[in-house]
Amino acid sequence: MAVTSPPSSPGALPGALPGAYLDRMPKVDLHCHLIGTVRASTFAELARREGLALPAEPERVFADINSLPPDPALYRDTRIPVPQGPSEGEPDVSYSLFQASEWVVEVLRDADDLTRITYEAFEDAHRSGTRHLELFFDAVPPHLASLGYAGSVEAYAEGIRLAERDFGMTGRMIQGIDRSRSGEHALALVQQVVDAPNEYVAGIGLDNLETKGPPERFVDAYRLAGAAGLGRTAHSSEHAPTAVNTITCLDQLGCDRIDHGYYVLEDDDVVARMRDEQVAFTVVSTTSRRSWRPWRRASIAAMLEAGLNVVPASDDPGMFPTSLAAEYRIVSEQIGADADQVRAMARAGVEASWLPAGEKAALRARVDAELAALDAEFGVAPRGAGVGVGL
Repeated sequence: MAVTSPPSSPGALPGALPGAYLDRMPKVDLHCHLIGTVRASTFAELARREGLALPAEPERVFADINSLPPDPALYRDTRIPVPQGPSEGEPDVSYSLFQASEWVVEVLRDADDLTRITYEAFEDAHRSGTRHLELFFDAVPPHLASLGYAGSVEAYAEGIRLAERDFGMTGRMIQGIDRSRSGEHALALVQQVVDAPNEYVAGIGLDNLETKGPPERFVDAYRLAGAAGLGRTAHSSEHAPTAVNTITCLDQLGCDRIDHGYYVLEDDDVVARMRDEQVAFTVVSTTSRRSWRPWRRASIAAMLEAGLNVVPASDDPGMFPTSLAAEYRIVSEQIGADADQVRAMARAGVEASWLPAGEKAALRARVDAELAALDAEFGVAPRGAGVGVGL
């Protein structure tokens, strides 16, 4: 017999899936930064252990992460208006996501710390119903240079292996490419990945503020990654209000998917191409720029309306804070995605993942079976729609 369970979030839109369904449904997270997953409690413990000087207590720093928007002049004429002022409830003193991330890196002492934060990232993801997680990791910081690239990656891999054993998940890593650095630096980083292959490092991803470095700067690094069979993604059309960067990422960098992508909405021809090709966009309704959250959600709604292939992700869940389950709730309860669209997102995450064919097939079967079981339990009848269904 079907179980009736109303959405648990106040003010949910009519037709939203039950909160329990959204929390329990199988999910894939393809856009999540390891440093951004660190728990406030873990940061506080490690900061005190290392005697890190902070402007406030570690827990307060995390609670007050609130990145201030870039130059508002860049965003005055966008199709979906970008808020120009602060939002309600912003802290009196704000700490940027990047500053908080630097402090987290500073307190990581050794391989055990890297394994711990990786394991905890998977543990928290598991609570959101995540079945597969792909984590960005950064270049080795100077104070951990003794580990080297291979040693650092093995520490991350050990965290994934432990999580796979304990939580029945799968996981992969994405070498982050800091776009504020040079193309030569990126090429050397990718060469490290190629020279020291690890089964858990599945690809590369361009990150940092989009305004810090154009994607074409990294063509050589991406060409090398492609030749080595690595997956390729990039943060694009997130901070620069143009669709051009996304076209560059697809056509010149050879990206398999795009992280964010909201400003593709500025160009109807690009939107049509993205819809036709069903390019996967990993989208995040929550951001450390608190005043931008309504704009993010309006953009994701417009992407769905246009029939684009959007896959919810958590990005920096320990710092926003959010979770993948919370992101799915927002998509259903606030943005208005229907049951078929939500299920399509979960399946699209499987297809856009960088798992080997055999593991991907197993994940696909698992997600399909779990969704069917939830549909039966909650009395949710599929319409039969596929990926990229408009609102």
